[in-house]
Amino acid sequence: MKPTAVLLALAVALGGCGTTSTSPLIADKSIYLTTGASVSYSTLAAAAAIGVAIYLVYDPLAPNWEIEESRLNGDTYRFSMKMKRYHTGGSGESIQILKRRASQLQYEQGFGNYQILEYTEGIDSQTIGARRMAEGVIRLVQRQEADSFAQGRAN
Repeated sequence: MKPTAVLLALAVALGGCGTTSTSPLIADKSIYLTTGASVSYSTLAAAAAIGVAIYLVYDPLAPNWEIEESRLNGDTYRFSMKMKRYHTGGSGESIQILKRRASQLQYEQGFGNYQILEYTEGIDSQTIGARRMAEGVIRLVQRQEADSFAQGRAN
């Protein structure tokens, strides 16, 4: 479900509805922490709603980068990466992500190595906020066969 829809549903639920009932949505009771300190149920509900809203917008368990991979030909791949809008780090991870995915492809397909043909980083300004972007193109290459007998011979 989209975070906006969840926030809207949460606002409607906390706001109540337009009935003529006099009973409140949340009971007017409190939890007593000490003799002089208490917290009302409505304060707890508001804090929980704010916490849920922050969690949905920020989503701390989501990866920092989205990666879109496309195969250009048999051994060449393009990676387009976008960083999530709200984050607490990970700005310099894009080259690491590109190299990690290139190594995975190299291993899975039995190639000896890979070359980074292109790599760019930048900022994409959008209405809601800027996002860090990165793009790269890699080519998988075969390992050079070592011929120890041919090293001393002139061709």
